[in-house]
Amino acid sequence: MLRLSKLSDYAVVLLSELGAAPEGAVRNASALALATGIAEPTVAKVLKLLAASGLVVSQRGPHGGYRLARALTETAISDVIDAVEGPIALTACVEHAGGCEHECTCRVRGRWDPVNMAIRRALSEITLADMACPAWAPSPPTVVATAG
Repeated sequence: MLRLSKLSDYAVVLLSELGAAPEGAVRNASALALATGIAEPTVAKVLKLLAASGLVVSQRGPHGGYRLARALTETAISDVIDAVEGPIALTACVEHAGGCEHECTCRVRGRWDPVNMAIRRALSEITLADMACPAWAPSPPTVVATAG
């Protein structure tokens, strides 16, 4: 099964939450934890990863916190995954040569590259704006007309 870590999922949630704030607004880890329901230590860990990769900007001081480095429309999901998980690589041989003890005799050596590139391309075409949605609101009740 191919699955991203919870930290990648949390990163998308946190970036989407930051994107819902007015442009340039700074939010601290406590506020983001409260808004998203993610534990504050986890929020802090993810924000550090996102800051190190340049997806968020940190601001120190009494009114410090984090803000988006660029708009949600300009940030691909692949950028978020790279920031949290590292480069997208389905197998060890895609990530780097010499990562597999069977590399010399492997019948599918190099064949994962096109699959990896297709997945990376697909993830680079989806932005955080595509993933973000407005706050959940209940649907209006359905009205069923009856003849009568």
